[in-house]
Formats: sequence, structure tokens, C-alpha cells
Amino acid sequence: MNKQPVIIVDADGIIAQNDSKDPHHGKAQEIARNLVDMGAQVLYPVTAIAEANAHTQRVLNSTASAYGTAVFFSSQEAEVVGVNKQTLTSALNYFSPTTSKKNTLFDCIVAAVAEEYKADAIFSFDKFYKTKGFKLASELK
Repeated sequence: MNKQPVIIVDADGIIAQNDSKDPHHGKAQEIARNLVDMGAQVLYPVTAIAEANAHTQRVLNSTASAYGTAVFFSSQEAEVVGVNKQTLTSALNYFSPTTSKKNTLFDCIVAAVAEEYKADAIFSFDKFYKTKGFKLASELK
């Protein structure tokens, strides 16, 4: 019997799925369908949801979409995982004073959650995760 793959979703994965103008939108839709087809357990760190929500509201200038996203993730349909002090402490293994400004503490928290849940992949388009030894969801077959 095959193990159900565990996938952690980063904010850019959430944004790409929801924003039809995002350059990764088509690929994100394809990845999402693939994850459904393989019966993956898809986990959303609450911090990734908050980051995606802030981007939607501030950068995409859509408070209505940001609100809709928050409502969706508060529903029973989405599997949201919490972040606690231990997660934050673990995230520091991926974060340092010399970390690129593109790789924020949010990214390090996603990596820590992926480690905690022994994830098979991270749904993101950010190469940071590859450099930290994680597989991206786009690589799953």
C-alpha cells in the first residue's frame, strides 16, 4: 500500500493558485490537480496563509480576495497547521543573519513545518527549498 504523500504549501503556492495573473498560475493549477489525483495530504502553515493574505491585500490590492482566502482557510476543507515556539526555534536552522532578503523567516517556518511533518515535498516555486534539501511539489510524479 502506497503512503499518502504529505505536502506543505508555501505562500507563493497559495498566491499562484488564486491569482490568474500570476506567472505560475497555470503550473500551480496543474500541480494542485496532480496532488488531488495522488491523494496527497496538503497542509497549510497558518503563517503561509497570513503571508499570502497580506500579499493579496497589499500587492494585488484586493481586500475582498484576501477576505475570501481567509474565510476559505478557516473552513473545514483546508488542513491548516499551527506554528508554535518549537516551530520557530526549528526555523532558525534555516535562517541566519546572512540569509538572502528573498528568503524570509516565513520561508524558514515552512521548511521547519516540512521537517516536522516529514513532508514529501513543498508546494512552492521558490528554489530556496531545494537548496535546503527539500523536494518541490512540481517534481512529484
